[in-house]
Parts: sequence; structure tokens; C-alpha cells
Amino acid sequence: MTTSATTSTTPDTPTTHTAPLAVRGPLVRFRADPFRTGNAAALEHEPDGLLICADGRITAAGPYAALRDRLPAGTEPVHYPGHLITAGFVDAHTHYVQMEAVAAFGAELPDWLDHTYVAEERFADGAHARRVAASFCDELLRNGTTTALAFAAVYPDSADALFEEATRRGMRIAAGKVLMDRNAPDALLDTAQRAYDESAALIQRWHGTGRNLYAITPRFAPASTPDQLEAARALHAAHPTTLVHTHIAEHPDEIPWVRSLFPDRDGYLDVYDHYGLLGPRTVLAHGIHLTAAERDRCARTGTAVAHCPSSNLYLGSGLFPLREAKEGDHPLTVALGTDIGAGTSFALLQTMRDAHRVAKLRGYALDAVKAFYLATRGGAEALGLAGTIGSLTPGQEADFTVLDPRATPLLADRTSRAEDIEDLLFALCILGDDRTVRATYTAGRRAYDRDAATPFGAG
Repeated sequence: MTTSATTSTTPDTPTTHTAPLAVRGPLVRFRADPFRTGNAAALEHEPDGLLICADGRITAAGPYAALRDRLPAGTEPVHYPGHLITAGFVDAHTHYVQMEAVAAFGAELPDWLDHTYVAEERFADGAHARRVAASFCDELLRNGTTTALAFAAVYPDSADALFEEATRRGMRIAAGKVLMDRNAPDALLDTAQRAYDESAALIQRWHGTGRNLYAITPRFAPASTPDQLEAARALHAAHPTTLVHTHIAEHPDEIPWVRSLFPDRDGYLDVYDHYGLLGPRTVLAHGIHLTAAERDRCARTGTAVAHCPSSNLYLGSGLFPLREAKEGDHPLTVALGTDIGAGTSFALLQTMRDAHRVAKLRGYALDAVKAFYLATRGGAEALGLAGTIGSLTPGQEADFTVLDPRATPLLADRTSRAEDIEDLLFALCILGDDRTVRATYTAGRRAYDRDAATPFGAG
């Protein structure tokens, strides 16, 4: 196999230079992981906060009274009284090429995949890819999501389309063309060499360009031969700052199938481990049926798991053991994913609600502080971006979302009686949706405004 020794660098600066911006309103942000420190030590709440941004970054964040004298001359804060400003949501696992398969019926995961394969074959048409990519990015922004880790299709042009549309909106997208050379329709198969060559070209084109990140994306172990997983290993070795994004242990039937395809390996996770695909920049989607030993191996290698409760409930795949994953001496890095199109909503607020439901079914009460953490700083940590996004900290990129606790009559009634910030956050988790997102800012500019005549690009 032909390989390249080129090493990529990690993009960590927005390329869009913007005028100074200030936003005022109630503010929440995370100092630490509440699963480890407790909620009080992790969450910071400013009832009257101020963010000051310049050139796509946060330059100051804190109480308005303490920071108002630092406002740049001529800068009037955009004021959101009665709202809540949070770091932009991070969707740690989704498929933009499955957007048209949302709400498709399937008795089991394998049946449902038949719908997705048909949808993905349409992405051989570049014009189709660009139409869907534009709609996908707009839906992310409408739901307050500023960063997403997404599967494209097997066709390189499908990845180009997503990166182009995200760049136009100032979003941070991590994505990659999917690698599949077996156990899928012929139209969606590549080869080990094509997977390497096409991915390498996309890495050169997009990784580190603007805010884009490339993710090496084998679909899941059963869809790749050993030769293709060797190609993925070689790609990651040549470009170590790329991410690795794949699925694991989503459905119980996958596990014996993987054992039959890789008889020399000690289980599903060991397949990825053997091919050098675990580590701090790897995100494994689902992980419902990982063993305790496999979860421990993920934790020890810094491998993250994207919990996708809405999708898991829709397909009946199982209940992710969040408490077990986050407790103990070696806690897992866990983030939330919508998993469009098995997931039925782009709203990470609704994903938080479903995470609460799944946890309850396993005897664990997931509170709103921890849920918001998973959707913001937890997502940033999963993608290796904890120093870049997710916490509304000076020096970080200026990605944030403004939530409206009065967006619907039921939500307004409930939040008017909120006892404290944790109670308010919980109401938003349980009752919130895309209508709750008042505005979304990416790299220091307003990319979506619910109440504007032209909601997208209003800034």
C-alpha cells in the first residue's frame, strides 16, 4: 500500500477575523467534569454575565459589572435578558448523509440500515450532496450546535460538500468519507487503497483549513477488511492530529458477527486496538454493549464514547450504562451524539432528555448539570478540543448558544417557577427543542437568529 509521511497539524484558530462583539445575559459554563467534582464545583453561573469577543475568540467572560469597563470603544453588548447563554453544543456523533433517512421504519438495526444505504447512494451526485449539506448545517445551527463530528458517504465529494457548507457558516466540523470494502451494497464499497488515497487527499485539502478537522472514518469493523483497517492505521500514523470516528457495540448481534470476521482478535474493541485506532482523538459511537474490561481499556487509552440515547431508543438497540462509564478510578470520556438519521432530532436538548430517560431505566438519575456538561465541555473533550471550545473561557473560540426559557407556553410556565439554576437547566433539558434556541454564534459572529427576518447569517 502506498503511504505518505506527511504530518498534519491541529487547527486551533478561527480564520475569520471579526469585529469586536459583546453579548450580555445570564451565563453558564463549566470549570470541570461534574461527574468527578460534583455539580457545585463544576458549574459556574453568572446571573448577569458578559462575553467579549474579538477575531473569533473570547477575550473576557464573567460578571457584567466587573467587565463592562473593558468593552471596546463603540461596542454595545447584544443583550439577552431572561435568556441563558451557554457554550455551543457539540454533537459527537451524527451522519449528515442519513438526514433523509430520519423516521424511516425498521424492525431492527439491520433492516433500518437498508434505508440508510439507499439514502447514502444518492451522494454520488455532488449537487445532491451540496443541497443536503446546506440543510444539515442549517439544522445544526437552528438547534444551537456549533461543532459536529459527522460521517459523510463513501464518495469523497460528499465530504467536500460538508466542509464547504460548514466553512461558509463559520462552524467547526470534523468529518470524513466513510471506509467500507465489504458487507455493504456494491455502490457504497471502496477498496483499501482507494480508502487510503481518497482520505489522504481529503486530509490535505481540509484538515487544518479554517476550522475544519478530518476524521478517519471506517464505518464499523464488519464493513472493513483487515487490509482496509491497516490502511486506516497508516493514515492515522501519517496524520496523527486527525480524529478516528467509528461505531462499536451498538447492537448485540454485532458482537458475534465481529468475532466471526476477526477470529484472532479478543472481541470487538480489540479489533480497533490491534489496528492502532484507539487513543485520545478516537470517538466510538454507541458502546452500549462494551464489557467492563473494554470500557476500562477505552478509559486507559483516552478513547471517547459518544452516547446516542435518542437513536438507541428509536432502534431498540439497548441502554448505555452511563453511571458505570463515568464512575470508578478510570472514568470514560463520554459525549452526546444525535446520530441522525437513527436519531430523530438535531436538538441536543432533546438528546439530553433521552439520556435522562435511558439513565433512569438503568436506575441512575442523570441531572441537568451533568447532561449539559456532556453536550458542551464533554463533547469538546471527546474531540480533543477541551482547550479550544466548550467552556466559554477567555482564549477559547467564540462559539455559544442563547437559550430562551420562555420559548413555548409550557416551558415558560415551568421555568417561571424554577427554584435555582439547576432546576432551570432541567426544565430546558426535558421541555426544550429547536424553538428554545434564540441565537447561535460561531467564531464570534451570529450565525442563526430565530427572531430575525432572515434567521441564518443574520450577523
